[in-house]
Amino acid sequence: MRPGKPMQNGLAESFNSSLRDERLNETLFSSLSEAQITAWKDDYNRNKPYSSLGNLTPYEFALKMISQTQTA
Repeated sequence: MRPGKPMQNGLAESFNSSLRDERLNETLFSSLSEAQITAWKDDYNRNKPYSSLGNLTPYEFALKMISQTQTA
């Protein structure tokens, strides 16, 4: 790959395409700040329940573990 020619790297192009398809294109954003991955990740980790965590969000699960540790 020549310097300054990222389109010659098929792996990077494939990753970028998948990221757009799986993360950015599936969500409608009203502003650029909403589209930031950090904000999306924070929302995903706080609001999406997981069956492996007893149908709790990771945030709720962490709070539960902290409270159980403190009472023990």
